[in-house]
Amino acid sequence: MYDIENSIGFLLSKSYQRGFGLFREQLDPYGITPPQFSLLAFLWQEDWLSQVELSERTQIDRTTLCGLIDRLEKAGVVERRPNPGDRRSYLICLTSRGKELEETLSTLAEQTIERFTAGLSAGDRSDLVRILGLLRGEPRV
Repeated sequence: MYDIENSIGFLLSKSYQRGFGLFREQLDPYGITPPQFSLLAFLWQEDWLSQVELSERTQIDRTTLCGLIDRLEKAGVVERRPNPGDRRSYLICLTSRGKELEETLSTLAEQTIERFTAGLSAGDRSDLVRILGLLRGEPRV
């Protein structure tokens, strides 16, 4: 009989759901979801990216990304600007409110990871990041 409760797929799925839920609770007061936070985090690293560049970096398909940008734009944290290098595309840039949220939301993200991984040693955390990277398709180092 298949041991579903110890299968990698089941455990990854349930771990994701728990982590997502913990982070969602922290972000709710700010009207931001975990996927929206991810998009903001990439913009905090480098602002003024095209939707194509954001899609590639976040590994979010363009249709889903467009919806995330729409909601962030309505929330007043990002805006679309015409791309001077390509009239067919837009650049996504942070508003002053989007920039102001960086420190607070980044701190919440770090606190959530600490809470989520509280039962792991530093070595376990490092191994987890390495293994997840391998599962994601990153090359071995």
